[in-house]
Amino acid sequence: MALPPAQAVSADQLKRSYLTIIRRNWHLLPREQLLTILDWTDEKLTFTLQEDDFFYIKLGSLKPDCEPIRLQAAASTATKLREKQLVRWMREEFPGGFPIHQEPLFQFVKDLSKPPETKPLPSSSQISPRFGYAYFALFGDPLLEPDIDPYPVGYLEQMASAGMDGTWMHIVLSKITPFPWDPALSEHWEQRLENLGKLVKKARQHGIGIYLYLNEPRFLPLAFFDKNPDLKGVTIGQQAALCTSNPLVQQYLTDSIALIVSRIPELAGFFSITASENYTNCWSHGKGDGCPRCSKRSPAKVIAELNGIYMTGIQKGLASKTATSKPQLIVWDWGWKTGFAEEIIPELPKEAALMSVSEWELPIERGGIKNAVGEYSISSIGPGPRASRHWAIARQNGLKTIAKIQAGNTWEIAAVPYIPALENVATHAKNLRNSGVEGLMLGWTLGGYPSPNLEVVAEMGSSATIEPLEAMQNVAKRRYGSAAQAVTNAWRQFSRAFSEFPYHVGVVYNAPLQMGPANLLWSEPTGYKASMVGLAYDDLKSWQSNYTTDVFISQLEKVATGFTLALEKLKKETSVLRLTNLQKRRLAGECRVAETVAVHYGSIALQARFTQIRDQLATGNLPKKDWQEMVSLLETILKKEIQLAKQMARLQAQDSRLGFEASIHYFYVCNDLAEKVINCRNLLENWLPDLKKTLLKTD
Repeated sequence: MALPPAQAVSADQLKRSYLTIIRRNWHLLPREQLLTILDWTDEKLTFTLQEDDFFYIKLGSLKPDCEPIRLQAAASTATKLREKQLVRWMREEFPGGFPIHQEPLFQFVKDLSKPPETKPLPSSSQISPRFGYAYFALFGDPLLEPDIDPYPVGYLEQMASAGMDGTWMHIVLSKITPFPWDPALSEHWEQRLENLGKLVKKARQHGIGIYLYLNEPRFLPLAFFDKNPDLKGVTIGQQAALCTSNPLVQQYLTDSIALIVSRIPELAGFFSITASENYTNCWSHGKGDGCPRCSKRSPAKVIAELNGIYMTGIQKGLASKTATSKPQLIVWDWGWKTGFAEEIIPELPKEAALMSVSEWELPIERGGIKNAVGEYSISSIGPGPRASRHWAIARQNGLKTIAKIQAGNTWEIAAVPYIPALENVATHAKNLRNSGVEGLMLGWTLGGYPSPNLEVVAEMGSSATIEPLEAMQNVAKRRYGSAAQAVTNAWRQFSRAFSEFPYHVGVVYNAPLQMGPANLLWSEPTGYKASMVGLAYDDLKSWQSNYTTDVFISQLEKVATGFTLALEKLKKETSVLRLTNLQKRRLAGECRVAETVAVHYGSIALQARFTQIRDQLATGNLPKKDWQEMVSLLETILKKEIQLAKQMARLQAQDSRLGFEASIHYFYVCNDLAEKVINCRNLLENWLPDLKKTLLKTD
């Protein structure tokens, strides 16, 4: 088959890539064989699909029916002919050998676990906290797996060096504190809590505070409530809420949080999501009318009370120990419906902080199409009206204000460690500084790489007068020495190009922005709907959202072309400069990141055009001249897609950061990009000729 010998996979690589394994085999293997290759129990797979940041939703909330894969003793004649064809394609497309990872997958874990190679930024930022997610932290149950360290000392130092002063972790309350009604749910809670305490203490020693994500109490199976009917709130599907209007549930939440605070004195705090994500309180997803208690209370009352319960737990925990720090409660308004804030915020504890997604409701226009930003945008510069409105109410009620942004990268493209549109990021930070925001959440699960983006945010908070250009130049000088001006100019050009991105929340979640050139092309519609940042298929209607196909493609091409031209100029200007080895390595990495952005968007534009033409040809009522031109364009697209897949394979082979994101692991590996090449060759040689014959018959 012209394939190289299988590369060895280390135990650490396996533990860090289970989501990649599941996703790559989702359409190939039945559940039983998935369990075999993972060497997991069915319970562990179920827990992972549900708790690893909604991974089942990212897979489309369905498991396709798959026949078991069986090894046959002898290949048929047809199979042998097919194998020969594949061998020919492989040798023609990869004359230098099959693409392999020259830098091993997850090499960045080792690199980021080393101390930073430059001095850390001075801790003079006026904006604090500045906390984001760890770039390579594992979901699942990391507090029970001591051999996987989500925060090596070197990485903590690198976070601080990039200007962060905090990070955050997912928790499930019943896993780190005792669950009074069913102790089996909390098995090993003492060990998890002890490990969390060690982690928090270690992080504090290196200037990083840890915040815990509160999305509690979680729904439980209906069987639980057969024994505890008085605790039952609203029912959704086969689960129901632990009703937070019940005093016993309130006491459980208070005692659990108090236990955490009393046992972990250096904890930085908590942030809460009370109207979205997992099913939690009875009104968390707007279904509170189904609860005998909460149906008599407004959603705002229930949500405000729940955040008050969280604060009561913090205060109770503080009263039982000698405080070395006072954990903060950050109340996030994510998911609150219009009008909630006006009712909830005045009822919140005055010691709490109110956090809003900065760019929410920001009006934009791209390619003549008007939209409003939801979140996850570096192409759009906030703050927007919703956050500004909610912060104003918070200040009127004496609460601190915090902005949630995406400083490093976004779901606009998360397959790069950061989006090098630094002027956009710096300008956003300036706007927030000038608006009086006191702290920043720098990102959700994506964006935690210690990047120049995070550094420029810290720079913007170091002074009330520093401007984006000066901040970018300061960061560029530290990182690139004599290449600083050329890099700064490139960042500004990247920013202008990125501002053309066709933003819509549907585009961000559904288009193949993360898979890029690894997303396969199909001769016929698959019939599958694109899943949230997971599997895009050929669902062009969902990709483009409210953009027309032509505008969607045109805007992506503007971004890709802008990045390509800026990158060419950067390489030319820096080729004659004398740089240190460290500066050369950093500059090469910067260029690979920018090139990846261009490759992804260029490929998505081609995929959209391919799908559009494929569907137009399927109507069968086009004049011969038109369909001949379309078939010719399909051929051109397939050849370009081959080149982009090869280009991306070369880039990823050199840089293990590319294609990775913490909550999904690798979106693709070199094998997937090679598969795309074969996919395109198959369409060129087997599908297009048949398509021409069919069109001739119907002409």
